[in-house]
Amino acid sequence: MRPIHYVSSEILSLAVIKDIIEENKALSLSDEAILNIKKSHEYLQEKIKRDDRPIYGINTGFGSLYNVKISPDNLSKLQENLVMSHACGTGELVPKPIVKLMLLLKIQSLSYGYSGIQLQTIERLIEFYNHDILPVVYTQGSLGASGDLAPLAHMSLPLLGKGEVHSERGFVSASDALKQHGWEPILLQAKEGLALLNGTQFMSAYGVFSLLKAHKLSYLADLIGAVSIDAFDCNMSPFNELVHIVRPHRGQVKTAQLITEFLEGSEMGTSENKKVQDPYSFRCIPQVHGATKDTLHFVTKTFKTEINSVTDNPNIFRSEDQIISGGNFHGQPLALGLDYLGIAIAELGNISERRTFQLVSGLRELPQFLVNNPGLNSGFMIPQYTAASIVSANKQLATPSSVDSIVSSNGQEDHVSMGANAATQCLKIIDNVETILAIELLNASQALAFRAPKKSSAFIESFLEHFREGVPFVDEDRLLADDIHASIAFLQSFSIESDLLFG
Repeated sequence: MRPIHYVSSEILSLAVIKDIIEENKALSLSDEAILNIKKSHEYLQEKIKRDDRPIYGINTGFGSLYNVKISPDNLSKLQENLVMSHACGTGELVPKPIVKLMLLLKIQSLSYGYSGIQLQTIERLIEFYNHDILPVVYTQGSLGASGDLAPLAHMSLPLLGKGEVHSERGFVSASDALKQHGWEPILLQAKEGLALLNGTQFMSAYGVFSLLKAHKLSYLADLIGAVSIDAFDCNMSPFNELVHIVRPHRGQVKTAQLITEFLEGSEMGTSENKKVQDPYSFRCIPQVHGATKDTLHFVTKTFKTEINSVTDNPNIFRSEDQIISGGNFHGQPLALGLDYLGIAIAELGNISERRTFQLVSGLRELPQFLVNNPGLNSGFMIPQYTAASIVSANKQLATPSSVDSIVSSNGQEDHVSMGANAATQCLKIIDNVETILAIELLNASQALAFRAPKKSSAFIESFLEHFREGVPFVDEDRLLADDIHASIAFLQSFSIESDLLFG
């Protein structure tokens, strides 16, 4: 029987979301959430009946049209028009796992009872999630303020029987998908379109997806770095805990501990004739990788707050009898966090490529380009080129989006976060770093083979044994693109427990 995650006021964390994804849990509203949703919706309907004063987005136009009053007869049409008119996304398709996260995070935000949305609408979003009816959403169109309007409009269109959803055959119309399940389109009521479109769930979903992958790459960067340390026959003294006690940045200390644990019992680590000092790309792994860990910690905290928040507008405070128009849809905290995350992960790739460069340079009794008969064989010359080109691309992608802003909506929305651009750029950086680390692992495993009969630690030897099942030693030149792709696939399939990722 499929396990269930109950949507409630309990905190969503990265570990919880990872568990929901990996266990393929179905969503269901808790009794608490159902009660809060019903009470908020009933309050809003009564408010509209007894008070005809303008309330933004409920009986007025949107954006700079906030001062245009809408008649009671047109409130549903207003919301439907909002969703259709704002579905202006372009660019690449948002990956389906991220669309599914958008649904999860939108359901979570609406479940608190501050949005006035009807229960039926949220239940339909849950049905979409549980049946993998994933709307077609595009990467371009959000300014990261006033909510992720265009992406969330595309996410919401299928509720109305409009737009398209993914299928095994490509795209199918949302109306056909609804008919297949015997569902009628949702008739949106007052504020519902605004509640669906206002919010940061595009940025948040990208951020959560990126963070899950970034935490894994942070661990793998330490592990692959440890392989390179032994492959380059490095001095272990820079990882001595005494060095880090006197500069106790949390991430730095943790990295030094992990490297020491990974290499415990290595024959290389205890060998004589070590160089007094190693290049910074090896010696300063705790300081560089550690700084990225500290950034991950900060950005994770930011997103944990965001995904457990109400980010639509206006907000309905039933107990206080107030409906307040504010700015919780503004993505500035996320934009800054995503930029920071992108820079931090790019640095993991930067220092990784430098280790690869050192490994192929013919130093420390290793053959040039890590191959027998260099000259006849080019060996690992060009994988380093590939890593270098990706590192250069990452430096461009890491240019912060959050420092930019463009005025929109006739000047009403005069400062925006550009967090959506930061989100898509950040994920590109993370995907790129995965490739850079895969190339380092390819090189480090090859280099370590030249240290035989000496062995690394039992942990590293076991790790490389699994790696070698898909990427054997390179005796002479062959199509190394296949090895790079096999190395990437190995990292993607490598499973790490949550306590190691988020501890």
